[in-house]
Amino acid sequence: MKAKFSSLLILASMSFLTLSSLQAQTGVGQKPEKGAKVYLDGSKKSLEKNWIYWEGPRFSAEMPIKWPEVTDPVDGGKAISSIDPAGAGGKYGAADIVTKDEFKDFRAHVEFLIMEEGGNSGVYLQNRYEVQILDGDYGLHGMAALINEHLPTSEEYNGVGKWNAYDIVFRAARFEDGKLVEKPRATVYFNGVKIHEDKEISQVWGGPNSGLDGGNDGGKGITDRPGGLKLQAEGHDVRYRNIWIKKLDLTSPDTDF
Repeated sequence: MKAKFSSLLILASMSFLTLSSLQAQTGVGQKPEKGAKVYLDGSKKSLEKNWIYWEGPRFSAEMPIKWPEVTDPVDGGKAISSIDPAGAGGKYGAADIVTKDEFKDFRAHVEFLIMEEGGNSGVYLQNRYEVQILDGDYGLHGMAALINEHLPTSEEYNGVGKWNAYDIVFRAARFEDGKLVEKPRATVYFNGVKIHEDKEISQVWGGPNSGLDGGNDGGKGITDRPGGLKLQAEGHDVRYRNIWIKKLDLTSPDTDF
């Protein structure tokens, strides 16, 4: 009986460990998961290696990328600022940057710091669907919104001058015989708190200057083309570091983690 009880305890412990290993590892400072690639470590070297400008209809910058390497105001390390001169005045699409690699399903970790009140940028999944970065606004076009569609369930922003982290699992739209049969979906954690759980995304917002398919049928004409992770330049000093991405293959329409 004692041996049997011990075996049950071991099995219970194994089950607990298995469940624990499935818990999301999220928040500022998270190291890359196994199989992930670091796309931005805060250095100009990693920027130039892994990123290019997105040459959309409003593109007006010139290579090499003008996003400067700056000092991390928190720990004195390196960060990259979105304050590209071509994006001055909120001219989104003029100097946005996107990963050279393109993705369908993926897990991403993005750390950002807004230097001044009202700072504005954005993280675009597949260069289509924006997770907003905007100090001072928590509406459908505000901080952490899946823009124009889903409000965050709680306000987790750390504030100006502090690092924040988005942890995202994204599943691309699915097509059969060229027709859309499943819309894209995303789960998002903000500073370690789940704020969007497996949300369906209906379209691309912002028109042709916003990203891929923005000009197709008013943003509803989503195509099957993969896309990179894009960061938006809007003339504000928003700093980025510790961006890593892992390619996934999500067979079922569920992004929760």
